[in-house]
Amino acid sequence: MITQERMSLLKTRIRYPEGKFFAFSVFDDPDGTTTKNGPEVYRFLYDLGVITTKSVWPVKGDQVPAIGGATCEDLEHLKWVYGLKRQGFEIAFHNATYHSSRREQVIAGLEQFRKLFGEYPKSHANHADCQDALYWGDARLTGFNQLMYNLLTRFRNKGRFLWADPNSEFFWGDKCKQHIKYVRNFVYSDINTLKACPYMPYFDEQRPFVNYWFASSEGANCRSFCKTISEGNQDRLEEEGGACIMYTHFGHADYFRDGRLNTDFRRLMERLSRKAGWFVPVSVLLDYIQQARGHCVISPRERKQLERKWLMERVFVFHGTT
Repeated sequence: MITQERMSLLKTRIRYPEGKFFAFSVFDDPDGTTTKNGPEVYRFLYDLGVITTKSVWPVKGDQVPAIGGATCEDLEHLKWVYGLKRQGFEIAFHNATYHSSRREQVIAGLEQFRKLFGEYPKSHANHADCQDALYWGDARLTGFNQLMYNLLTRFRNKGRFLWADPNSEFFWGDKCKQHIKYVRNFVYSDINTLKACPYMPYFDEQRPFVNYWFASSEGANCRSFCKTISEGNQDRLEEEGGACIMYTHFGHADYFRDGRLNTDFRRLMERLSRKAGWFVPVSVLLDYIQQARGHCVISPRERKQLERKWLMERVFVFHGTT
């Protein structure tokens, strides 16, 4: 049950540091990113003062990747990622590598991350269809929403992701609980992620191996990213005093092609950066929201609302993306 005190807290506008009117960040998945395309995007962001989160694959897989992109075993790529970390960008986890990893491989990936960056990752997002993806497939939903998801996906993801089963070779829930604070789940069309998911970061008692969940705003590729951060949406985010965490893949070909950044992306990001926004990495933003609102344990009713909204957008807006 949602108490009146809780609703009042969720509706209260957050006061951001330095008198900023809104907050903006990006969680960038490493799919497709190499030293051929990534540096230009991040040089642009850094010059704008937009400091965000870049996730990595700590180790190179032993299978042919379905989706390309460099890992931290590529020394040139690693050198570039080190440079991002020195500039203030958060380095996050996107599974151990670009394909499914068994428990010992995930643990090795986490330990390699700690060895490379001096600490375990604070935030994480699941990669594609890895069987070690956290609470993925139909495990993302409950009850009627789960049934609808299975019907819409023709049951191809029913019980497929077994990482949470201690008897599974893909289990690493205990390590997630021990080392990672934030995990991304639902992605919505609204630029104001905090409006779409006002409870974040939240703990879900039915998914205890994740300490806190957060949501994101849709931007899987350059086209959808630019649609979400359109002029009108930017103005609304500012007016609402909201917080945006964009989901994207800066390695997508449309961001940087033929030696040039996408014109719309450049124009919209330059416009956004001129606003009084607080541009910080994902974990910094989530820590601040949590400090302002306290520890949040989501109720079954609240969870169902988030699930239903995400499911309907998958059907009628994004037609099946994350």
